[in-house]
Amino acid sequence: MSIVVIKRDGSKEEFIPEKIVVSCLKAGAPVDVARKIAKIVEAKLLEQNVKEVSARELTRMILNLLKKENEEWYKNWIIFDRAIKRRKTEEELSQQ
Repeated sequence: MSIVVIKRDGSKEEFIPEKIVVSCLKAGAPVDVARKIAKIVEAKLLEQNVKEVSARELTRMILNLLKKENEEWYKNWIIFDRAIKRRKTEEELSQQ
C-alpha cells in the first residue's frame, strides 16, 4: 500500500521515508535516530491505514519525535525549514 503526501502547493507525491531521514540528518540528528523517526512515522501511518497525509501533518509528527530526542535538532529543523520556504517565496516572486 502506498501513501500519498499532499504538499503545501496542493501537488501530490509518494511518501518516501528516506526523505524524513535526510531532513533529520540536515537538522543534526545521527543516522540511527533519523532512521528510527522515519520508521515510527511510517508505522503510525500504516497502522492508521492512512492513504493520504498532508505535508503539514507529516512535519508535525516528525517535529514531535525530533523534539523528544533532542531540542537542538528540533530548533535546527525549524530554522532550516523557514530558510527553504523563504527562498522558494523569493524565487516565485522573481519569476513574476
